[in-house]
Amino acid sequence: MKRFAVQMIDGSISSDWWKTIMEHFTNVGDTFEIRCWKEELSEIARASLYGAAIDDKNEVSIKGIVTKELLEELLTDNPEDKTIYNKMTSFFTVNIKNDLYDIWSEHYGTEMYLEIAAAKDIAFLNRS
Repeated sequence: MKRFAVQMIDGSISSDWWKTIMEHFTNVGDTFEIRCWKEELSEIARASLYGAAIDDKNEVSIKGIVTKELLEELLTDNPEDKTIYNKMTSFFTVNIKNDLYDIWSEHYGTEMYLEIAAAKDIAFLNRS
């Protein structure tokens, strides 16, 4: 297992890099967790279409299995609110997991942590 950390430091870049990583590593059938702040009612409602929501102190955790529709939503999401962060995604946290990797997308996608097992996926990240 190799760990990668990606920190977005240029607030003017597009979300293309985030979507490229998510498209490569996210598959229908993977497990996911999306975490939203309690006041993010629209985001909670959207994420709840794909999994079960559970209150967790100041956040709501939505857990489930990645569907084709959720993957499409993640890859086409284009957040308009960029006042605090140059958001790559509308969701504060998106975690994806399967037998070959774990992905943690934090702070609206401006930070990513990936644990990768397969050599071809490590090579993909080294090229990106």
